[in-house]
Amino acid sequence: MRPQLFSVLDIGFPAYFVLLLTGFLFATTIGALWARRIGEDPDVIIDLGLAMLLAGVIGGRLLHVLADGYFWDYVHLCTGDLHLVDWHITQAECQSPTYDGTWDAAKHVCHPKHTDCWAWAKFWAGGLAYYGGFLGASLAAWFLLKRDRFPFWKAADMAGFTVPIGLSFGRMGCLLAGCCFGIRSDSPLALVFPERSPASEWQYKAGLLESRFLPSLPVLPTQIFESAASLLIGAFCLLWLHPRKRYDGQVFLAFVSLYALARFLLEFIRSDDRGAWFGLSTSQIIGLVLCSAAFLLHRARSAGKLGFDLGR
Repeated sequence: MRPQLFSVLDIGFPAYFVLLLTGFLFATTIGALWARRIGEDPDVIIDLGLAMLLAGVIGGRLLHVLADGYFWDYVHLCTGDLHLVDWHITQAECQSPTYDGTWDAAKHVCHPKHTDCWAWAKFWAGGLAYYGGFLGASLAAWFLLKRDRFPFWKAADMAGFTVPIGLSFGRMGCLLAGCCFGIRSDSPLALVFPERSPASEWQYKAGLLESRFLPSLPVLPTQIFESAASLLIGAFCLLWLHPRKRYDGQVFLAFVSLYALARFLLEFIRSDDRGAWFGLSTSQIIGLVLCSAAFLLHRARSAGKLGFDLGR
């Protein structure tokens, strides 16, 4: 685990955002090369990538705030019920200028001293939900492609192989940040995260550790599993499906379905807080909805009943 990948002039660069931006740049570069190859303007793809990044961060943050179990923490930070907000950091960190908090010796947690009604918007402090980012970026793509009169379904197929490749980088950022960890396991593949990591904190709250200042028990590296699954989906969509597609949009719909299936299964072996509805996580429910929509669109597109291009 390495939350801060490196620093320049005493400015720390979080591993998650460095890997996320790496994936974004990689995916955008592939998309621009693809656009040039088919005779379209690559500048449209670059603009598209920037717009999708911004909209994706906004959407990912909003879904995190609303559905990942931290909604009331943000409410309490705004209303002044600060004793209900726990920061699991050391006493020295709590009393440092960075946090300027109040140390609770009984609970060994830090409480904020000051209200902050904008804490929910501070995405750089951590907390993004993939499907919120996916939906936000998709909405931005529709508006931008329509404005630039770029063929929507062709661009969607490009996203079908660039997005999962970019996502594979982002999930390795999750590994370095320690989030999105898996269930307790004695498997040879299991990893141990350091003290006060998200895994250690979760296991302490669950009664599996005597102190949050102990390394976590071994957990499955679901971040690596999802990164590998995303890379395989991207490779399949790019190398096998794209040359053989029967209609524009088929690659994108395949990506949506395959990722939703992989994510649905991986959610069963994850332990981090990510919301729960009807016994399923927020991501599983959204994935089921997207799978159903992809199936209906596939039937319509393959039958020629949805022949118009949303980008023209």
